Amino acid sequence: MKKAAVPSILVVVVLLAVAVIAEAQQPAGIPRIGILLVSSASSLSARVEAFRRRLRELGYVEGKNIVIEYRYAEGKLERLPDLAAELVRLKVDVIVTVGSAILAAKKASATIPIVFGNAADPVGEGLVSSLAQPGGNITGLSTMAPDLDGKRLELLKEAFPKVARVAFLWEPGTPRGNLPLTDMEAAAKALGVKLLSLEVRSLDDFEGAFARAKRDGAQALITFPTALINTQQRQVLDFAAKNRLPAMYPTSEFVEAGGLMSYAPNYADLWRRTADFGTRS
Repeated sequence: MKKAAVPSILVVVVLLAVAVIAEAQQPAGIPRIGILLVSSASSLSARVEAFRRRLRELGYVEGKNIVIEYRYAEGKLERLPDLAAELVRLKVDVIVTVGSAILAAKKASATIPIVFGNAADPVGEGLVSSLAQPGGNITGLSTMAPDLDGKRLELLKEAFPKVARVAFLWEPGTPRGNLPLTDMEAAAKALGVKLLSLEVRSLDDFEGAFARAKRDGAQALITFPTALINTQQRQVLDFAAKNRLPAMYPTSEFVEAGGLMSYAPNYADLWRRTADFGTRS
């Protein structure tokens, strides 16, 4: 048994040695960007690609004269502090992030520039001191579009007038707290629609939420834009399709993956513009 363990130890030693050599051979002076996201790589691939495309237009080619370190939490918020700390240890020149990951990056470093691709209310969420003068080491782009929640429901009702019971898939505990539900309930009341609240706080909550929607007779589905829900894009789309529910989604990525309709800012364009911030930081 002892002899069998020796090759394993040697393999570990060799791998560590290779890692050290690779780090040492990293050309000095090449900018290093850290991307920190709550979602999975696949759910936000269009946005990240828009960011990379703009970098190339600015003369920065990944693997040639710039390095990008990707860290995805796969919908698990508890992973964010460790992932942010990894990027700090790698001494990245700037961290590009969004959503709940912004706060994780902020707590991990007060000196590394942090650029967010979009934030609903950066002042209200305590990310920056003001829009005109953000201060500190954080800046970025804001959507500032809370009214879109009610507008999504209005468009869904306009497309399907007979719908009377709409399931609202949302995540409490985001920077906006319970405001998404409050705003959606107000919009539902104005439209004469019964709103069924489907709360999800973790990956384990989706199955139960979908079961409640079926039990309570949901006739349509509307989803709120959060990293957790974006991560479960395929599961959400399959549920709507299987149960023949007309659905309004929070981003165009859902529609591109087979969903019915969406109403949202052009997030890919926001991420494209983020590259300009990142290269100036």
